[in-house]
Amino acid sequence: MKQINIGGVPEHFNLAWYLTLKEGEYKNENINLRWHDYYGGTGEMCKALRDKKIDIAVILTEGIVTDIINGNPSKIVQTFVQTPLIWGVHVAHNSPYKSVEDLKGTKAAISRYGSGSHLMAYINAKNNNWDLEEDLNFEEIKNLDGAVEGLTNGKADYFLWEKFTTKPIVDQGTFRRIGNCPSPWPCFVIAVHEDFIASDTETLKTILRIINNTTAEFKDIPSIDKTIANRYEQKLEDVQKWLSLTEWSQKLIDKKTLQHVQNQLFALNIIPKIVDYNQLTHNVQ
Repeated sequence: MKQINIGGVPEHFNLAWYLTLKEGEYKNENINLRWHDYYGGTGEMCKALRDKKIDIAVILTEGIVTDIINGNPSKIVQTFVQTPLIWGVHVAHNSPYKSVEDLKGTKAAISRYGSGSHLMAYINAKNNNWDLEEDLNFEEIKNLDGAVEGLTNGKADYFLWEKFTTKPIVDQGTFRRIGNCPSPWPCFVIAVHEDFIASDTETLKTILRIINNTTAEFKDIPSIDKTIANRYEQKLEDVQKWLSLTEWSQKLIDKKTLQHVQNQLFALNIIPKIVDYNQLTHNVQ
């Protein structure tokens, strides 16, 4: 049985992977797919791909595009979630800041440099016409727990994270959400280390076929809203809202979309150059 390692954030977007693993669908195809949770998000997963601790990552589009351009030997093989990610802009409950504009020049908590929380802080700053040199400051906090601690004790002033994931923390009164910042592109892609692509394309195709069969019918799974609410400790109405806003994909990200991602990242000085579509993607179909 072939052992393949895959990583992703332990969030509701990735429940389809859990369901297919629970049903033994990969083992039925002689594949021992091992899931690894990455609480540190995209930056941590990029490092794991580089270090070959994982073969596959379900990862934020902007993060993996940036890291491939910076030398990560991986390729995007598919879009996973087609819809944008809605990032909430959060402050501590007792923070003096009431609006996103109040945050100009303050310190953003980020899980790590190169992560989604880092890159989206630039998008948020651009959306609000801030000076990217003068008005952005960062504090590394590793993960969501680190953000709770960092914002509460004043080490950082605000934090961008997916708004439905943080909703329970807002409901508890730990964070206040003072704005939203949707990613201007499909949020999650599946990225694969080049060595795995080169050595075993057929196994990769099988893994993608299994997960795509599940995501194509994900919303039709009986009581899926209740399953998500229970597993991720979210309110049922929040899950139903999230499901209504979210669309999965079974196709490779297109050239126009990746060009748009690169144009934005280049304009923000996050990437040093714009590269050819084929340097970022590999079509396994």
